[in-house]
Amino acid sequence: MSIEVVTILVLFVSFFILLMLKVPVAYSIGISTTISLLLNIDRMPGLTTIAQRMTTGIDSFALLAIPFFVFAGEIMKRGGIANRLINFAKSLVASLPGGLAYVNVLASMLFGAISGSAIAATSAIGSIMTDRMEDDGYPREFSASVNITSSTTGLLIPPSNILIVYALASGGTASVAALFIAGYLPGILLGVALMGYIGFVAIRKNFAKGERTPIIEIWIYFRKAFFSLLLLLIVVGGIIAGIFTATEASAIAVLYAGILALIYGNMTVKDFPDILLVSAKTTAVVMFLICTSMAMSWLFSFESIPELMSSFLLEQFSNKFVIFLIINVILLVIGTFMDITPAVLIFTPIFLPVVTALGMHPVHFGIVIVLNLCIGLCTPPVGTVLFVGSGVAKVSVSQVIKPLLPFLAIMIIVLLLVVYIPEISMFLPKLFNL
Repeated sequence: MSIEVVTILVLFVSFFILLMLKVPVAYSIGISTTISLLLNIDRMPGLTTIAQRMTTGIDSFALLAIPFFVFAGEIMKRGGIANRLINFAKSLVASLPGGLAYVNVLASMLFGAISGSAIAATSAIGSIMTDRMEDDGYPREFSASVNITSSTTGLLIPPSNILIVYALASGGTASVAALFIAGYLPGILLGVALMGYIGFVAIRKNFAKGERTPIIEIWIYFRKAFFSLLLLLIVVGGIIAGIFTATEASAIAVLYAGILALIYGNMTVKDFPDILLVSAKTTAVVMFLICTSMAMSWLFSFESIPELMSSFLLEQFSNKFVIFLIINVILLVIGTFMDITPAVLIFTPIFLPVVTALGMHPVHFGIVIVLNLCIGLCTPPVGTVLFVGSGVAKVSVSQVIKPLLPFLAIMIIVLLLVVYIPEISMFLPKLFNL
């Protein structure tokens, strides 16, 4: 057995053991990387290399967008924007069978896109919609399932922090602008697919439908939500038009959201220090994950793990569609026990060379890996969105699992469509020459 194979085994075995011992993911990554380096200290650089790689790993101008978007998301969460989006969504679809469930999906798509956070969308929309849906006869566990799965659409519809992380992990082969615009159609497709299943269940179980909203009221709700929705146009439109970078757009998003929240009157200047503290804590967790993951990625490169994985898959399987399927199955399994940020950072360098060798565009793969790992956010044992959504709905995870399964099946079907029909992801980037 070669030294490289031994290093790989030590790295992954120690990592999974630490995870099973419930050591935080960032520490598990850092410790397993250090152990692997120590076992090969005679042929590798010194331990200071890990510290250097951790430092240089976050020395990126593009990563400045993450704390700004996190900050903007927190402002939006507390600034009354969620209610305005919910009311607008309700005016559009509440009259349909299962209307409030449609509202849940549509509001989660809008708020998730604006905040860039699945957890923010889950807690903000779920805390408002679950009680409303229960009053109309929807089971709380069904409402939780709708909220949990639909909130992940915000990780595909820009601005999305995880797409920025993927751009970093891809080594610059996929630009943030291209990834942002590529996420629109898959994100919308996922939302529409979830609503399609909701319509089927609503008709079968005869869920209540609301009264049709007059056009004048729809216009009123649209006007109230207009400036919230305008943020998407400003951020993404400005990036695509080349007016500013993603990082500059994130700073503009903070300024815009802050002014909007103050105008709406749901916040005062005194609320900002607390929001800043919460945002700083969230950013610190994300950045530490990126630090340790970049150190592990360096070890992968040093040991030529991407090349070994690529050679193995290409030698064992001749059909590229089978290889795509195998990679997605691996990612689905990984997503059940690893959070999305470290998973993207660790496995992008491993699988990206494989898929690009088979003709998949790096931007396309970015959407695929994010959509794939979104499913993991909704599944035990780690699924953060699952636990947040269950907590917000005040139901146990075990109660949510059964109604959640059909929604997960819908997400997997959409994933396969996105994998095997590249134009779903690549149509808009090609249209805008990104």
